[in-house]
Amino acid sequence: MAMKPSMVDDVSSTAREQRARDAPLVSVVIPCLNESASIERCVQTALEAVERTGLTGEVVVADNGSDDGSAELAANAGGRVVHEPRKGYGSAYLAGFEAARGKYIVMADADLTYDFNEIPRFVALLEDGAELVMGDRMANIQPGAMPWLHRYVGNPVLTGILNLFFHTGVRDAHCGMRGLRRDVLPRLDLRTTGMEFASEMVIRAAKEHLDIRQIPIEYHPREGESKLSSFRDGWRHLRFLLVHSPTYLFLIPGAFMALLGAFVLLAVLAHLNVFGRSWDIHTMVAGAMLLIVGSQVLALGLAARAYGVYVLGERDRWFEWMGARVRLEHGLFAGSVVFLSGLIVSGVIVGIWADRGFGALSEARLAVLAATLIIIGIQIFFGSFLLSILGLRRR
Repeated sequence: MAMKPSMVDDVSSTAREQRARDAPLVSVVIPCLNESASIERCVQTALEAVERTGLTGEVVVADNGSDDGSAELAANAGGRVVHEPRKGYGSAYLAGFEAARGKYIVMADADLTYDFNEIPRFVALLEDGAELVMGDRMANIQPGAMPWLHRYVGNPVLTGILNLFFHTGVRDAHCGMRGLRRDVLPRLDLRTTGMEFASEMVIRAAKEHLDIRQIPIEYHPREGESKLSSFRDGWRHLRFLLVHSPTYLFLIPGAFMALLGAFVLLAVLAHLNVFGRSWDIHTMVAGAMLLIVGSQVLALGLAARAYGVYVLGERDRWFEWMGARVRLEHGLFAGSVVFLSGLIVSGVIVGIWADRGFGALSEARLAVLAATLIIIGIQIFFGSFLLSILGLRRR
């Protein structure tokens, strides 16, 4: 006999409550790829640290295709092993997060560079209301634990760029030992599969205005062979930072080129002396190129911001403020005005030519100005349509 809907609801509710009661307080998630030299000690230390402080916990080892027996060693040590065949640091963590059952997640690498006895300190901050707790290794790096290129160049530069772009205030953006509340994972919407996963978590946390706290920890020499490729993984981090910051990737360079190009155009047209000399047609062509390219880069930046707001659901106060006041018709009108201005200048050139009996013509400056205005007018006109198309997502 089929159960009534109310009975099904009661059963489902009871099952959810039972799972909630059985769930541990903390899940320690460890990604693993051929770490047979250290994974067993990592799992044992993590379990001991949790038990010693009276917490309820589990250790989830996300095995990323190990062929050295790491998965078996982890399971024998008391870890719960999940297998993720898709390669990548981020892929392993995403699988581990999916399997984790704890209210809190503490993540750390499987090479003994981090001390799992620090777990209770991370949990304490999460219990205090923190939503993401970042480890900070930079003042406590043990001899031989981090190559000088990473310690003095790579990590400081990438962390500085991340803080410049996203204002996170994090001192060690690439520390692999972190704690977070499991219920914030849907808000973070983490997607990257490689080493840039570390940057993505911090960026998404900053954009979601999570309560981010930091805790100093020690960093020890690793066991086994490093999987990190300094330049390849460094570039992947930098690339990720740039593509997630349209302001620094598009808008600032585009505005600089456009303003410089406009200044050069006006200086040549007005016969201004700059650096003690006057400039002619070749300089004007360079200025026109800068203005056209800068305008195009600005349009790409606005499209990237629109995609982030309308499709990815990001918050951008400036863009939202502009979107509430500037409509498609405004862009079409502005583009038409600039385009028609270029046509008018072209008409002036034709008039001069006719006045000279359609003979020799040497109005190169006006021709460059007319072409520049026409091109930019077309960019504004059709760029406005592109922004409007992206905006359809919010309707």
